[in-house]
Amino acid sequence: MENSNELEKLDEIRNLMMRSSRFISLSGLSGVIAGLAALFGAAAAYYYLELSQPLVSRYSSVYDSSSLIWTSDAFWFCLVDAGLVLAVSLIAGIILTRRKAKRDGQKILGGPARRLALSLLIPLLTGGAFCVMLLFHGLVGLVAPAMLIFYGLALVSGSHYTLNEVRYLGILEILLGLVASVLIGYGLLFWAIGFGVLHVLYGIVMYVRHEQ
Repeated sequence: MENSNELEKLDEIRNLMMRSSRFISLSGLSGVIAGLAALFGAAAAYYYLELSQPLVSRYSSVYDSSSLIWTSDAFWFCLVDAGLVLAVSLIAGIILTRRKAKRDGQKILGGPARRLALSLLIPLLTGGAFCVMLLFHGLVGLVAPAMLIFYGLALVSGSHYTLNEVRYLGILEILLGLVASVLIGYGLLFWAIGFGVLHVLYGIVMYVRHEQ
């Protein structure tokens, strides 16, 4: 009986220490919603580009900018499509994470949350700037791999201030991005797997392990 009480006290101490150093109120459901939004966005982009041939030549080399044809309509469609996916993901993440943080007794603007946000922002902003440079030089085929790699780096960096599952997701995103950088013509497919399928699986695991 005494051993059981001591173990309970140790668990309480460990939970208090984790709450003070890590933001553990990430919502698994928000990951599922973000993944589904990414899958819908990827499907919309695929069908739009398929129906709008020859807006994009799927078989041209990424290094031959003269054969990789993008019209302004295709560019703006993909930009708006990605923006909507990002908006849905952020709104769902903020609402569900705030609800979970309130239930867990954590402050969404507390020290751990701020450190997590900062560690995520640096790789994400760097990756965003790098993707703009790729577009500027006409290397469209490398944009999706770069997004996956920098997003994975952001998750690995942020995992020091949150749950360990985030680190594993980040490693998978990096590996997927490296493979996508070799198979250039399948960037949209890898983007859908990385931001869609992996997010759905991650969200389900997080929900089962930490929210049930």
